[in-house]
Amino acid sequence: MTSRTRPRLGVKLFAGKLAAISLVCLCMGFAQSGNSPAAPPQPSSPPPQSSPPTTASAAAPDKNASEMASHEAPASFKVSVRLVLVRAVVRDPQGRAIGTLNKDDFQLFDNGKPQIIKHFAVEQPGGSPATPQAPTAVAPALATAPAVSPAPPQIPDRFVIYLFDDVHLENKYLLPSRAAAERHIATLRPTDRAAVFTTSGQGNIDFTDDRARLHEALLRIQPHPILNLGVAQCPYMTYYMADQIVNQHDDQVLSVAAQDALTCTGLNVSSSQAGAAAAALQAAMQQAQSAAQQALSLGDAENRLVLGALRDTVRRISVTPGQRTLVLVSPGFITPQLEDKVDEIIEKAVRSNVMINVLDARGLYAVDMTDDISRQGNANPLLVQQEFLYATSSESANQLVLGELADGTGGTYFHNNNDLDEGFRRVASAPEYYYVLGFSPQNLKLDGRYHKLKVKLKDPEEFTLQARRGYYAPKHVTDPAEQDKQEIEEALFSQDEMHDIPIELHTQFFKSSSDEAKLTVVAHVDVKGLHFRKVDGRNRDDLTIVSALFNRNGDYIEGSKKILEMRLKDETLEHKLGSGITMRTSFDVKPGGYLVRLVVRDAEDRLMSAKSGAIEIP
Repeated sequence: MTSRTRPRLGVKLFAGKLAAISLVCLCMGFAQSGNSPAAPPQPSSPPPQSSPPTTASAAAPDKNASEMASHEAPASFKVSVRLVLVRAVVRDPQGRAIGTLNKDDFQLFDNGKPQIIKHFAVEQPGGSPATPQAPTAVAPALATAPAVSPAPPQIPDRFVIYLFDDVHLENKYLLPSRAAAERHIATLRPTDRAAVFTTSGQGNIDFTDDRARLHEALLRIQPHPILNLGVAQCPYMTYYMADQIVNQHDDQVLSVAAQDALTCTGLNVSSSQAGAAAAALQAAMQQAQSAAQQALSLGDAENRLVLGALRDTVRRISVTPGQRTLVLVSPGFITPQLEDKVDEIIEKAVRSNVMINVLDARGLYAVDMTDDISRQGNANPLLVQQEFLYATSSESANQLVLGELADGTGGTYFHNNNDLDEGFRRVASAPEYYYVLGFSPQNLKLDGRYHKLKVKLKDPEEFTLQARRGYYAPKHVTDPAEQDKQEIEEALFSQDEMHDIPIELHTQFFKSSSDEAKLTVVAHVDVKGLHFRKVDGRNRDDLTIVSALFNRNGDYIEGSKKILEMRLKDETLEHKLGSGITMRTSFDVKPGGYLVRLVVRDAEDRLMSAKSGAIEIP
């Protein structure tokens, strides 16, 4: 699949393992090191040197100046127009995703105003499989027998993260969903890699094909709440009630909580002394207000932790070289005053080609307050009835963010169903087709305000459509150079084939010992079709050539970025570049299987090509 979407990607620190990747990717100053492929990338060593056609520096309009030179300084490109990307999935009455629509079939509205769809793509999840390479084994001078090229390795092409919301999950929901997840993991293919994460950050295990380790990680998952510590509360207070009291200023909810405070503390407001009754009621109101503030603070801490874990999980899976599936297992939660954080996650996921699939672990649930240990005994039945209504409203509100995350990223939302095995089958599978619509908001103000989005079909027939519901305007202008670096980075950490520029990828390896090897990535670029700009009598364009290695679990090992500056004479451009340009980059590696990724981009037209190759060094 060739994706024409070029999303942004910003990799930050996540679970310690991505610290080096973050430095490499954000700076795009890839470095060579001699570390074992199993180790995380180290940015401390100097980058490998390429072998360009010429190595003299191109500096001035001197007639004798070198026509080509390579260096490792970061490149800057032209300013890109900001696009708001909206992923949409259209399904037929049987629930199957369809991919036969075109741009004219869609309508897109921003705050009710129709928008021009400037970008349109029909995409299929996952990338093209890596092409098995037949690397040339360069034998030492004293070798008596040629090296034998082994069969190419099985390189992973699909990555699944199971993210359990152990901050909100209770045992009654956690245990059955954990067992269903284990049964689903047993069905994964040999080329699948799975990871098990939790929103508390405890017991995470990164991508692996070791089913025993995944089993152990699942067994370790336990509830880790912050808000409900299993202690009886007086008055009874939930995060939903606290939001209604503090943020929504609902006096009725405050009054119910105050009455509960009077009941659980044993104060009698029916006393013949009116002054004492009024004082007791005032104290109960203050107690209820204080309990609401405390519950809201703890609930906000819970949700910030969960949303932060979800954001980091999106970042982690966005640097995997293949199809990306994120499965969030949660009972849901409300997000008062945190809607912008949810939108940031959706924006990041859409631009990183990540679908957030959600399984509501409650299944077909019913509200039951009898097992709530945080309630005091001997409560007023009328108050219990009112609090039951609040609990029902809370359970319903918990679904909203789950549906928004799934709809906004084109994922699947499985809920109101107790068949968790079927649920995992659905949420761990991406739709066969989805659409990416892009538009440039007109007169967009950098005020950070929320914009409602609406995507419609001109002829809906019996189709159903799920799409992103809105976005927040930026508060500052994105740095163009950083944005372009992120676009190259996204292509590097994808497995999509791109063919704007004709390129060829080849590999060679040389073994200096039984456990040491040098792997050379050979990139051949046909530059005849590039657009050159005439400056001072020379034909000018720059090529950015990035190559990277991934191990058998899809983990980034190391990479290299080269800038090839071309200042060609007319004669050279017309008669001497028929065979193209070849660049070489070498990596010190251990024997084993690797995925090689090559990305080439030019500066003038911002064309980009990308290829993958799989090799095995015996």
